[in-house]
Amino acid sequence: MTMQRLSGWGRTAWTVADLIHTTDVDEIRSAVTQSNERGVIARGLGRSYGAASQNAGGAVLELTAENDPMGIDADFDPLTGVLTVASSVSIDAILRMCVPQGWFIPVTPGTRFVTVGGAIASDIHGKNHHFDGSFGQHVLSITVMLSSGEVVDLSPQQNPAWFWATVGGMGLTGVILSATISMLKIETSRVQVETVRLENFDAVCAAMGSDGVDDDFRYSVCWIDLLATGSAMGRGVLTRGDHAPASAVAKEDSLAYDPRLSVSAPSWVPNGLLNKWSIKAFNEAWYRKAPSKNHVGLESIPAFFHPLDGVNRWNRLYGKQGFIQYQFIVPLDRTDVLRKVIEKFSAAGVASFLAVLKRMGVQNDAPMSFPTEGWTLTLDMAAGITGLAELLADVDEMVLDAGGRHYLAKDSHVSANAVRRGYPRLDEWMGIQEQMDTQGVWRSDLSRRLGLVDHRRSK
Repeated sequence: MTMQRLSGWGRTAWTVADLIHTTDVDEIRSAVTQSNERGVIARGLGRSYGAASQNAGGAVLELTAENDPMGIDADFDPLTGVLTVASSVSIDAILRMCVPQGWFIPVTPGTRFVTVGGAIASDIHGKNHHFDGSFGQHVLSITVMLSSGEVVDLSPQQNPAWFWATVGGMGLTGVILSATISMLKIETSRVQVETVRLENFDAVCAAMGSDGVDDDFRYSVCWIDLLATGSAMGRGVLTRGDHAPASAVAKEDSLAYDPRLSVSAPSWVPNGLLNKWSIKAFNEAWYRKAPSKNHVGLESIPAFFHPLDGVNRWNRLYGKQGFIQYQFIVPLDRTDVLRKVIEKFSAAGVASFLAVLKRMGVQNDAPMSFPTEGWTLTLDMAAGITGLAELLADVDEMVLDAGGRHYLAKDSHVSANAVRRGYPRLDEWMGIQEQMDTQGVWRSDLSRRLGLVDHRRSK
């Protein structure tokens, strides 16, 4: 156990906690049952952007495993694609093991450096939510350590209320120890990708709408130029596709998979390197680089799903100030609100290096799972922008008034009231959390700020 200063991937709101790095069940139980009044939270690879895996003055269990695919704690059946794996294992290690055998993770976010435990606790989603739903829908069962030290088995059939409360529960129902997941069969390690640039917001919505061909593609995402104004407001580059069939790839390397980190961000970057002007220049180049007419080509799995993973510690690019990752969703029929939000950011000249839009499918049974059927926009912004808090507060109201919500795995901004308004099943989830956390142990900086646990026991 060591006292350590921790932050989320956004590198803001640093706090100090007792960091315990272990995957041993007895050591985890000891840390849980002997915790102080500030409690415990589990942490994987620290890729939640805010304070979801921080616990000021308490304990943080860092559950990470070695990345060698030959040595990970997993049992994989290549005939059925059923994978039982320790929660500490990363998506990166799983892909290295399973892709050469013809299997892919059913849902992946924009980074492969996420543990299975973190994927479940955040109920991650990807470019295929409209097609496959979120990660929790592919989890067959999990083992969870409760605050009493007891280990329980949960599944959609075995104590489903506890299972779905843990999916998307941000680590506040217990420590996920292992999971059994249904993998996705693939023929190759390539993705057949259609790319097209779209001249404005209306063109983007028309191309991605549920009444068009977008549902024919397993994966779909659109990069949005947040700095474009006038008739080009909301212009974007749409990429969508599916795993390439064997007939499209040379047989000798059809399942070859060797992701590599190509460069590293420097350890010191001045605040303001990514600013309105540098991002505006990037946006123009990125938009013009895309084909004006539909183009179909092959891309590798890392290039299509995890492009930023090619830059080690890319989060340093915002300098010491760090950055805010802001993600919300509004219902499918509220494109008017989506338009107003984009207009608001565009008019304010707020630069976002990666602004991406996805159309999401039907929500699963987890009370705190973020995705509902609708449009989700994700933005990253330098934390030091003048007036940013006020701008985001205005956008919060627009989103919530439209029946939308915010993603807690990205959040470092919204209020407790915003969560209560955005998640109508919050009280139901809190009741289940009380049942599972009889000792009042699970605590995080996020949970305190948002009032996600019983205030009578919060310190």
